[in-house]
Amino acid sequence: MTWKKFNGEILQTPIHQEVEKVIEREYALGNKLKVCIGTDSQVKGTMTDFATVIVFLREQKGGFMFIHQERSSHKMSIKERMLTEVQKSIEIAYSLCNLLDLYDVDLEVHADINTNPMFKSNQALHEAMGYILSMGFVFKAKPEAFASSACANKIVQ
Repeated sequence: MTWKKFNGEILQTPIHQEVEKVIEREYALGNKLKVCIGTDSQVKGTMTDFATVIVFLREQKGGFMFIHQERSSHKMSIKERMLTEVQKSIEIAYSLCNLLDLYDVDLEVHADINTNPMFKSNQALHEAMGYILSMGFVFKAKPEAFASSACANKIVQ
């Protein structure tokens, strides 16, 4: 799985090691971190582009992110696509949660799902929320889900 920085630089070591390096560096600089993980997707013709981001927030000092992109030719309903986004975020959160716990870093999983029933994505809200919460993660949906609805969204557009 290839991850990169926002500037396009490809990360050379596995994501687990890169995240640990970030945590150690930021803590050495005296920064408190929070990690937010989110995925967004965009349908383009017969393809669906997915972008998953790991956003590192420094308390009162901005943030940065790592990005992973995937493309699928599998045709999906809106609900399936929303739940696939959540699945991708949970996979990453689950792979990093022991490391983040070790360093006492707060973790949130963001879903690009609208809490307003007038939007199509809302039909996946209850399943997504149940999935994320049952895994023991903090859940955020729109409008609080900036990792997916703002950061990952910029990558797939």
